[in-house]
Parts: sequence; structure tokens; C-alpha cells
Amino acid sequence: MQRPALRIIRDEHVAVAAVLRSLVHMIDRGPGDQPERFFDVLRAMQFYIDEFPERFHHPKESDLLFPKIARVARELMPVIQRLENDHMAGEGRVRELQHLLLAWELLGEGRRPAFEEGARKYVDFYLGHMGAEEHHLLPVAQERLTDDDWKQLDAAFLAHKDPLASGERDPSFDRLFTRIVMRAPAPIGGGPED
Repeated sequence: MQRPALRIIRDEHVAVAAVLRSLVHMIDRGPGDQPERFFDVLRAMQFYIDEFPERFHHPKESDLLFPKIARVARELMPVIQRLENDHMAGEGRVRELQHLLLAWELLGEGRRPAFEEGARKYVDFYLGHMGAEEHHLLPVAQERLTDDDWKQLDAAFLAHKDPLASGERDPSFDRLFTRIVMRAPAPIGGGPED
């Protein structure tokens, strides 16, 4: 039986991965002849990463999931510590990426290589981070955590789900997701082709 918290974690990872891969796809396509739309969509994608995963998803993992796994699987402490360090540095990393994008947008093509390199490194880092959680921690959690642990985790993860991952409407995120989906060109979104 898959616990609700595990399903939510995995679904949220899928949603973040989709945004990250879309970000790379957008970079590969470049701004074309509609740079305003291009930069607008990239800013919205970065804002989503900063707003939801950094502020809601990671704290639940750090404050609830990681300590419970550490209690039952001391051998995973090096992995947990690395993942926790990733969480601690996450906000700074996304802010740096936002800065690099703004520099490209406002200061021109000379700043494009720095953003592209930074974005690709960030995406690789983030996908690796989620992969480590799913490969090392989630199977152990499923196997070793108690029913009481799962009650707490389920309640926490059910209390505030990522609307992009859950498909549940959250009016506060509607404008953001509409901007990403409606302005990004296919195959990322439903916006017009460049």
C-alpha cells in the first residue's frame, strides 16, 4: 500500500521535474522573436520553484520526513545530511539563478552563457537531489516507518499540496500556472509557437 504522503512526495517531484525540464527546453529554444514572453515564462517557472518546493515541500521533508527516517535508519545519516544541506542552500541557489536570468534580460546576450550554464547546473543538481530522495530514503521510509509516523506525514503532506502536482485548484496559484501554461510555447504549454 502506498501511503498518501509518499504519493504526494512523488507527484510533487514529478511536477518539479517537469518544470525543470521545460526550463531547459525553453533555454534550448531561446527567446526567438518574442523575448518578452520568453523571459516572462522563465521568471514564472523560477518563481514556482522558489514559491512551492522551497517554501512548502522541502520544509515538510526536513522537519518531518528526514528525522523519522534518521531515527529508524541511522546508516542513512550521510545521505540525509547531504539532502538537508541541499535544502538549506536551495533558496540561495534559486535566487542566484533568478539574478542570472535578470542579468541576461536586462544586460543582454553577453550574460546569456552564465545563465544557461547556471540553469543547467541547477537542473542537474535538483533532479539528482530528488533522485537521491526517491532512491535512498523513500523505500526505507515505506518499509520501516510506523503507522503513527505515517499518520503525521500524511496529515502534513495532505494539508498543503502543490496544485501543479495534485491537479487541485488553488486560486492563489491560478495566475502563475496560467502564465506558464498559456504563454510557454508547445510542447511545454499551449502558447503560440515562436
